[in-house]
Amino acid sequence: MKDYEGQDKHKEHRGKRHHHGAKTFRRGRAMDFLERLKVKRSTLKQQLEADQYQEIKQVILGELKAIEAVIDEYTKHFELHEAIVEKGACQIDSEEKNKEKE
Repeated sequence: MKDYEGQDKHKEHRGKRHHHGAKTFRRGRAMDFLERLKVKRSTLKQQLEADQYQEIKQVILGELKAIEAVIDEYTKHFELHEAIVEKGACQIDSEEKNKEKE
């Protein structure tokens, strides 16, 4: 889009954009996906312990190892290990503040 002086208005704004919002959004989506992977891992662990799944225990064990490998690789690739620690620290701080109020 050009203004009356023939300059491209969009070019003016390109250098001034802050990408924190989009980056935070993507990181949030990555964290949500990681949580879903952890739920799947938890489900597989429960199935390993259940008697009804003893016939396919080796299959479940293989799936569990695979999902753990995916979680490890995903965490490293998106550098989520520090976010997990920070999230845990924030929850602990929040719980301590709630206890102090009581």
